[in-house]
Amino acid sequence: MRFEDQRKRLVQELIDYGIRDKTVLNAFETIPREKFVLPEYSAYAYRNQPLPIELNQTISQPLMIAIMLEHLELKSDDIVLEIGTGSGYQTALLASVVKEVCTIERLDTLSLKARNILKSLGFENIYYRIGDGSAGWQKAFPTYSEFSKIIVSAAASQVPEKLVNQLSDPGILVVPVGAHSYQTLLKITRSDGKIIETNHGGCTFVPLIINGQ
Repeated sequence: MRFEDQRKRLVQELIDYGIRDKTVLNAFETIPREKFVLPEYSAYAYRNQPLPIELNQTISQPLMIAIMLEHLELKSDDIVLEIGTGSGYQTALLASVVKEVCTIERLDTLSLKARNILKSLGFENIYYRIGDGSAGWQKAFPTYSEFSKIIVSAAASQVPEKLVNQLSDPGILVVPVGAHSYQTLLKITRSDGKIIETNHGGCTFVPLIINGQ
């Protein structure tokens, strides 16, 4: 089956699981996930499952990504901070929807590979930083101090205060929080000076590394 047909089948699967945001679904139908997986796993690119990538990391399950993106309530004028570039697949999904994406990855090998793939796909609205994602967007270009949307693709032991401080008003932060083996997906909304936290079920992510620890 052609990759294009597999993408359409994946989108239908996401719909069957309850994803309703047309912007998110259109992004999944557009972005070629096969470009972001290891060659030996290309035949599995559109299965709804995580897959291995370099350095013992993974490309996340499409459904989990879709759930997080739907909770972000993405708009075309959003400037998004992404913690955990990884393969670059989620970065591409975001960049196909919003104005700009600022993405941070602690592993330089992953960041550089993702950058090459994303540039080959024609994305020009993505900015990259290698470093500690828990600290947010610091000492990097563009010199943004806040973001309308923030997404964290690694598990934090608690809601990262520095990321909340970089959330605009209004703004939304989506982050998995909890122990290494199991977390809760939290949506943090800032609106009219108030912070509202809502719980959106269980999930499992690799831990967010802070200052190389």
